[in-house]
Amino acid sequence: MKTWYYIVMLVLISSCSSSKIVNEWKSPDAVNFEANKVLIIGMTQDTELRRHFESQLTTQLERKGVIAVRSVDFFEASFMEEKKTEDDLNEIENQLLDAGFDAILFSKVISSEDKVTLMQAIRDFDQSFDSFREDYYGAQDVFSRNNEYESYKLHHAETNLYCICPDKERELLWKGNIDVVESENRNKSIRNYVRVLIKQLDENQLLIVDL
Repeated sequence: MKTWYYIVMLVLISSCSSSKIVNEWKSPDAVNFEANKVLIIGMTQDTELRRHFESQLTTQLERKGVIAVRSVDFFEASFMEEKKTEDDLNEIENQLLDAGFDAILFSKVISSEDKVTLMQAIRDFDQSFDSFREDYYGAQDVFSRNNEYESYKLHHAETNLYCICPDKERELLWKGNIDVVESENRNKSIRNYVRVLIKQLDENQLLIVDL
């Protein structure tokens, strides 16, 4: 039984320390899409968080040979503060085309939830009982083990890749939903998310195209 205990603990620890892809969709028309220049947008009011995320993603894409630009460098500081109309978006798209962009990588957190793990349940998995009486007797104080609970926040994030080619209107090429466990170190959470995102783009031959 101890072997099972360590396997379960390993799965729990790994699932709570990284990000993972939940689902993704790729346009049938998006075959080996290699952009000339991609704009990175992290949609959040937290300027520092946005800057860190866009910097991490831009750096990793550039290491793969992709020309990437942070939105914090392209737009004015007030870009996130005002809602945009359809006309505003068309104007922004024209600005991007004039600047040589042909793709946008747009990321945002769509929801968050608090998760609770009962560690004692994992430890009890190592025990065996000969009867219901022994099992029930050993578990009857489970509700008094307040200190055995561990909580963490799980963020559900989404990244969309859009083509802003002149003959197409902000066409969606790829969408990926990634779950990331919040870490006390926000930079670690960002690195985990970017790592998974880069891996998916690479596997789908989007932006990162191996010739």
